[in-house]
Amino acid sequence: MIVGSNIALQTIEINKFGVMKVFKFGGASIKNTKAIKNMAAIIKQFATQPLLIVVSAMGKTTNALEQIVDKAQKNLDYRFSFDEVKSSHQEIIRQLEIGDQSFLEKIEACFKEIEKAATEVGEYDQIYDQVVSQGEVLSSMILCEFMSNSGLPCEWLDARKYIHTQETYREGKVDWVKTKQSIETLPKVLHQKIIVTQGFIGSTIKQTTTTLGREGSDYSAAIFATCLPAKSVTIWKDVPGVMSADPKRISNAIVFEELPYQEASEMTYYGASVIHPKTIKPLANANIPLFVKNFDDPSSPGTIIHNCKVDNLPPLIVFKDNQCLISCKVTDYSFPNEQQLSSIFAALSQTNTRINVMQNSAISFSFCVDYRDSKILKLVSILSKDFEVYYNTGLTLITVKNYDANTFNEYRTKPNVILEQSSRSTLQVLVKN
Repeated sequence: MIVGSNIALQTIEINKFGVMKVFKFGGASIKNTKAIKNMAAIIKQFATQPLLIVVSAMGKTTNALEQIVDKAQKNLDYRFSFDEVKSSHQEIIRQLEIGDQSFLEKIEACFKEIEKAATEVGEYDQIYDQVVSQGEVLSSMILCEFMSNSGLPCEWLDARKYIHTQETYREGKVDWVKTKQSIETLPKVLHQKIIVTQGFIGSTIKQTTTTLGREGSDYSAAIFATCLPAKSVTIWKDVPGVMSADPKRISNAIVFEELPYQEASEMTYYGASVIHPKTIKPLANANIPLFVKNFDDPSSPGTIIHNCKVDNLPPLIVFKDNQCLISCKVTDYSFPNEQQLSSIFAALSQTNTRINVMQNSAISFSFCVDYRDSKILKLVSILSKDFEVYYNTGLTLITVKNYDANTFNEYRTKPNVILEQSSRSTLQVLVKN
């Protein structure tokens, strides 16, 4: 079932929005040889027009690289994970039958960089970025080489020379002025060749690699599109479009035919993983439409996110796992006041921790955040100087946006609810798994 307004969006083809386009392919769409060949086939359909391709790391490479850096920094044996990543990429290169000696040397240099960076001594988040970023470097090099061998005129581009950020590792904050100046030089290349570049990564003024946040390749596509400027962005996924819920959790989830920018932005804020949260804002400001399409069925309509109005949207249900509930209790039994709340938010700012939901009572202030071991321990340590701090991990935050009577009653009465909050249109419950 497809939900949307009555306009005939099936008649709106991607190529009607203009000349220059940005495509983003996620890890699932380039996870193996078959998927890579499918990606190349999609690109060939649009090869006559200026096209910039942003790619993620292949399959579960990012997870594997995270394991490598985590083990290396704890002085544990990381060789098995390292060898798995290396052999899987080498096998794809072999199956694609690509690469001269110069290309293979570049691939080998990436693996040397992974091992070197993972074993360095320093700030964990900075080391993390130097290691995990290599996933996108590897995938983009392999894809560009394969496309060139397939007769597609393309050029590999290092995104770190074009997306400039502050030294905020793992959450790179973009220097938009400098980034725009760099990306504005690309149209000359785009009118001659397809550009293949990396999502998720940028660099500081010191040329040190940063990442833009987990699953940040969508955001990279939006950055390139906004600065070019492009006429549209298409994110190719393993789902038929933006859905009302994760179909793996809710079997009767439906596909949205179209969504307004604001609705899509709110969905990502609450944790809908189909699009990175930072993606919508720059596209909405530039009025660039975003398509979410299925790479297994490119002819299906998918979802278009643009400047529109859609009435009577059905409930959207978002599950956000790996949550942590932190409660700060005032030690002298007084009520939490503005000064105490200010110190809590200062600690959150200091540790770059984002609140997903918060709630206060007479003697405590509680908030839910994504759980990251080192960050949470640091935050709890800071807060413990002024408060009695408790925290629970392994929780799931369920958000029901545009709820109706049935979904409201269903989710607020779920077992093991430890926090509930509702507004006129949104219900949130935090549940023990």
